[in-house]
Amino acid sequence: MSATPDNTSDLTRRTVLRRAATVGLLATPAAGLLSACVGSGGDEPQEQAEGEKTAENPLGVDPKAPLEIVIFNGGYGEKYATDVHQPLYKTKFPEAEIKHSATQEIATTLQPRFAGGNPPDFVNNSGTKFMDFGALVQDGQMQDLTELFDAPSVDDPAKKVRDTLIAGTVEQGVYNGKPFVLFYVFTVYGLWYSDKLFKEKGWAPPKTWAEFTALLDTIKAAGITPYSYAGKNAPYYQYLVILSTAAKIGGPDVLKNIDNLQDGAWTAEPVKQAAELWAEIGAKYMDKSHEGLIHTEVQLQQNQGKVAFYPSGSWLEAEQTQSTPDGFNYAVMPIPSATSADKLPGTAVYAAPGEGYFVAAKGKNPRGGMEYMRQMLSKAGTKGFIELNKSLTAVAGSSDGIPLTPGLTSASAALSASAQDAFNYRFPDWYKELDTELRTATNALMFGRENATQFVERMQKKADAIKSDSSITKFSR
Repeated sequence: MSATPDNTSDLTRRTVLRRAATVGLLATPAAGLLSACVGSGGDEPQEQAEGEKTAENPLGVDPKAPLEIVIFNGGYGEKYATDVHQPLYKTKFPEAEIKHSATQEIATTLQPRFAGGNPPDFVNNSGTKFMDFGALVQDGQMQDLTELFDAPSVDDPAKKVRDTLIAGTVEQGVYNGKPFVLFYVFTVYGLWYSDKLFKEKGWAPPKTWAEFTALLDTIKAAGITPYSYAGKNAPYYQYLVILSTAAKIGGPDVLKNIDNLQDGAWTAEPVKQAAELWAEIGAKYMDKSHEGLIHTEVQLQQNQGKVAFYPSGSWLEAEQTQSTPDGFNYAVMPIPSATSADKLPGTAVYAAPGEGYFVAAKGKNPRGGMEYMRQMLSKAGTKGFIELNKSLTAVAGSSDGIPLTPGLTSASAALSASAQDAFNYRFPDWYKELDTELRTATNALMFGRENATQFVERMQKKADAIKSDSSITKFSR
């Protein structure tokens, strides 16, 4: 997901009653938060729209039923919804009224509606204050998308929707064997830099850790901050590269063990080794004041030539369109190899479908929500998104025939070079409290308040607490 910084103010199923009690709301039976387990949803389920299933309407949408869409207004904006996807739905169902809204605070805006049993039909659950996917699953709030993925695709009815997607896309949104989330944007992560700046300075993207630190020394001597991320709201960007280094050292099972809450997964040697390496980067090559900046502020500094390397996903180029100077030419490189004995090659990158969308199981028009997704996954839907946002989608071949920007060209090349060695993890979507703890721990590590041992022990303690909490639904892969 793009720009998904600290989630300290979100309300999750496992914290809302605790917080309500703290402020005294539980003393009043009429208080809305009494039933605010995410999925309490009122006493009676609302009537849901449904139409006849036909070859032209495989999901059985009521063609006259209204559809409510809520979009996270972040790095991708909302124009792809208003100008591309919603017109496609309206073309198919011209009598259907679409209610559109966009917000940067998904949980703050929508949590009360889910708790009150009046959710919107379709949600782009992303951003700083996204809702806890795991808790939503636990409370039965998300529609099982099996019917969508088994439906005929828009462009080729002989091919199921699931067969049009890049391998692993459906699995990325699976919880306990059922798909509940569509991760629509295929994101490549790594270290981003200005190809123009590097060529002007004669700097080559490093492949090994020794080359990396040597280049950082050179950049520092040139009066440029060698490496940075935004500590105020985007430590997620940095913990991703720490875990990428751990995966390269020890192989992808390092991340699988973390996802599965296995004993000792965080204190494993590859994770500790990665934390040590990155703590040194923080100590020697970062601007300490950047802990108080948000992502767009640090990204602007990079556009101004003040920051060399910045960790992020392939949404970065689109997000910075307004402030990127002509000829900047975004490029991305994999995290450098940590040792000659790394189990993954230097070309391996973190790549996965991101930016989660779901249909509310208790909404008024879940069938319309699934059809809206089907239109998103059409050739017209993906082409429009790519052209507006300079980002790949999870539909196979969706960028074919579309001129690619420098950043997207670089990301596509990195993904091709990574091939079968691409890796990812799932725990931030499964256990939001673990994600929140890791953001805080990452800042403590990178800005010198904790060492690598303290970092891994802190994370292991949190993972163990989640594992032993019977109120939290567990997931595995």
